[in-house]
Amino acid sequence: MTAARLSARELTLAYEDRTVVDRLDLAIPDGKVTVIVGPNACGKSTTLRALGRLLKPKSGAVLLDGETLAKLPTKKIAQQIGLLPQTPVAPEAITVADLVARGRQPHQHWWQQWSDADETAVTEAMERTDVAALAERAVDELSGGQRQRVWIAMALAQDTDLLLLDEPTTYLDISHQVEVLDLVRQLNHDRGRTVVVVLHDLNQAARYADHLVAMKSGEVVAEGAPSKIVTEQLVRDVFGLACVVVADPVTGSPLVVPGAPWSAAAPAPSSTPV
Repeated sequence: MTAARLSARELTLAYEDRTVVDRLDLAIPDGKVTVIVGPNACGKSTTLRALGRLLKPKSGAVLLDGETLAKLPTKKIAQQIGLLPQTPVAPEAITVADLVARGRQPHQHWWQQWSDADETAVTEAMERTDVAALAERAVDELSGGQRQRVWIAMALAQDTDLLLLDEPTTYLDISHQVEVLDLVRQLNHDRGRTVVVVLHDLNQAARYADHLVAMKSGEVVAEGAPSKIVTEQLVRDVFGLACVVVADPVTGSPLVVPGAPWSAAAPAPSSTPV
């Protein structure tokens, strides 16, 4: 079996003295969409940051093509891994076109600052994310949803084989959430890109993931195809939520239906453990 291009080996991540991820082993399947889920503060975004070398491991390593990520030149990593963090900040007054164009910096050289390939990549990225009409607008004048699509366009313009997205549907209404996740699937299908996405919505994760990773307290609790691992017991163990898991009527993927909502007419919960 061929080793995954991107993997973590006994990875421990910490913020000062607080350990967030402890000795984690993770292999990202090549050419697939991997979605990481879990409750707040479980370490999923921290893990994604480490996979993109935004966070230095306390111990262990992230490997890219068998080489320790920490030892690779920054430009080489940027040519292979595109990362959209959770709360990116744009330079003041920068236009949409200029921000998206910054995604091309890893591919440029001192003797050739801009090429036809750069122009094509930027144009396609803006068209795919439906921001071409905003090209001359200042990013800081846009709505939250528009800004998010511009940042995704920049990540797409980087044109990497590996794309890491930390909660890319934040600030988006439901129709744009679906558009973004459909775009992720299309990029994976059309170009064979390996994509890793952190999502809060377990049903969206189950619908769009080829490979699902469930984390809790800095550890991987389960991973595999959503149809294999999303069960009522897993949801209870990871999220502390009583639910029913049924088949999505559109995709057949697991659909998590929470238990009945609170009602004044409902009987008081029993004090006897179930």
